[in-house]
Amino acid sequence: MINEKDCLYLKELIADAARVLIGKDIIEEYSHDELGGTYSKPDAVVKAVSAEEISAVCKYAYEHDIPVTARGSGTGLVGACVPVCGGIILDTTLMNHFLELDEENLTVTVEPGVLLMELSKYVEEHDLFYPPDPGEKTATIGGNISTNAGGMRAVKYGVTRDYVRELEVVLPDGRIVTFGGKIVKNSSGYDLKDLIIGSEGTLAIITKATLKLLPLPKKTISLLIPFPDISTAIKTVPAIIKAKCIPTAIEFMQKEVIEDAESYLGSKFPDSSADAYLLLKFDGQSTKEIEGYYEGAAQICLERGAKDIFISDTAERDETIWKARGAFLEAIKNSTTDMDEVDVVVPRSNVSEMVEFSHKLQEKVGARIKCFGHAGDGNLHIYVLKDDLTEDQWKNKLSEAMDDMYAKAKELEGEVSGEHGIGFAKKEYLNRSLDPVAVELMRGIKKVFDPKNLLNPGKIF
Repeated sequence: MINEKDCLYLKELIADAARVLIGKDIIEEYSHDELGGTYSKPDAVVKAVSAEEISAVCKYAYEHDIPVTARGSGTGLVGACVPVCGGIILDTTLMNHFLELDEENLTVTVEPGVLLMELSKYVEEHDLFYPPDPGEKTATIGGNISTNAGGMRAVKYGVTRDYVRELEVVLPDGRIVTFGGKIVKNSSGYDLKDLIIGSEGTLAIITKATLKLLPLPKKTISLLIPFPDISTAIKTVPAIIKAKCIPTAIEFMQKEVIEDAESYLGSKFPDSSADAYLLLKFDGQSTKEIEGYYEGAAQICLERGAKDIFISDTAERDETIWKARGAFLEAIKNSTTDMDEVDVVVPRSNVSEMVEFSHKLQEKVGARIKCFGHAGDGNLHIYVLKDDLTEDQWKNKLSEAMDDMYAKAKELEGEVSGEHGIGFAKKEYLNRSLDPVAVELMRGIKKVFDPKNLLNPGKIF
């Protein structure tokens, strides 16, 4: 808890006192993230506009033992930006400037508050491409880096970590330091940059990032492929990967989730003939370049039981399909009174078994469970829905479902989170999943960076 003296100092420290919020001026939004399962109000909010301001706030907080939590758009789903120990929130959304586009080195340098959709638009205007594609386009780049966000294009292009070249960060004691550089490879000691990526703001606060870019693909083609059941659909994916068809994305979806999206969007999905679908996307510089890939994938799907192949080769058709896919989370959320999520990742060969397990789990726990995800990289999004359950029933059924799902993921050689992170909500399951030696090493790294445990305390472990 900060005192009146601390509040006065913060207002003196920040040039525009209106960017310092105290008490009743702090809006409710700062007490939770998008999913809303974790709530805690900060004592103060500072809307920072520079690394120097963040440095000054962190230095003061460190000297006076005040917790500090960085926050971007608040679109996370595990409570990672929620100040569970109170203290100061550093809101980085005003740090939203493009600092440099280096077309020779194919990099762009941005502040952490730049939105993913803004970054994509900016580089595409220069005929360039930033591949990471998390579903929430209003997330900040700082948040994406802090969670090592993935998305639908990960099967071909990888995740956020693969595109971060350099980070400027503020350490818990206020020191500003840069890790990495525009260089393509580096064998110069420990890779401290990679420690920051995915650390959810527990080691340092990102104030600038240099990101790798690629030439913009000129052509995309999607395949919507209906299957008689989800098991048949998902079991086809390893064959597609093995055949080197190189899809940009491979998504799986079921009719019940598609119907939620139709209701939420108020528009019909292009096909309703099946209970399960694979959605594949291919990209390249020309139709000729990619037609061999998608024709090969289509043939594999037909040989393995697909009912049909729908080719989406126009922007209008593509938008209809991918808009529905992008709305799945909000559509499911809109269909119930409350929900919690699991984003486990398992080997591709085990995705089908994990999906089938989640279906059977509905009957065991007595709660609706819906599922969709990235079949190409083994990342599932599984949601347990509250509906009309009482609070006690919900708490008990959710706990049982979570325990069973994380145990099954571990049995299938998976991990707790594929892209959403651990935050506050999932740390219990991470500790169960990891080797105790790994947890000990992680705690040691945290202590080196943040010996007072003031930076986003109470998260990850």
